[in-house]
Parts: sequence; C-alpha cells; structure tokens
Amino acid sequence: MKFRDDVKKIKALADENRLAIMLLLQDGEKCGCILLEELNITQPTLSHHMRLLCDSGLVTGRKEGKWMRYSISPEGAVAFRKMIESYVRYDVSGTECVTDSAACGCSQHWPE
Repeated sequence: MKFRDDVKKIKALADENRLAIMLLLQDGEKCGCILLEELNITQPTLSHHMRLLCDSGLVTGRKEGKWMRYSISPEGAVAFRKMIESYVRYDVSGTECVTDSAACGCSQHWPE
C-alpha cells in the first residue's frame, strides 16, 4: 500500500539525528566515520539511523574497505518531494484552487 511506503519516508526524517545527517550529506558523500565525529553518537546508533534512511530511499550507502560511505539519493529526494506535494497542495496566492476538484474542500468549491 502506498501509505506504508510514505510513512516509512516520513518517519525516516522524524528524528533530530537523521535530520542532522541529511544536512551533513547535502555537501556530498560522507564516510560513516565523519558522521560519527560530527554527531557524537555511537557506531550502533549511526548504523540504526543509516538503515532507516537507506530503507526509505532517501540515502544510499556503499562499502569502501571497512567503512560505509553515504550520500543523498537524487532519485529518493525527487520521490520524497513528489510524495509531500501529493499531500500538501496549496496555492499560496489563495485565489485559485490547485486541485480542480470539489473534494479539496476549499472555499472555491464549498462557499462559506
């Protein structure tokens, strides 16, 4: 079911350490040892966080020697944006319904 996959992605970012990891990875691929130093967490804790981020599709990992190197997945980032946009559609001008559907519940379709 689509909701299950969406929840997995949302939960992957619903943690302070995982958000910090995503910020660190914005500059490019990082070795797990760098993430450990920056976050001041234990290796098992990092492994847990990286497993969730990788399972969500937001991050990819590759083994290099005894260390893992992690990076943001471009495909995962695009899929995450599309997923969020599917739930949060809003016309910032407030003048035009972006859904063209009476099911949206906006005042354009449901006068006050």
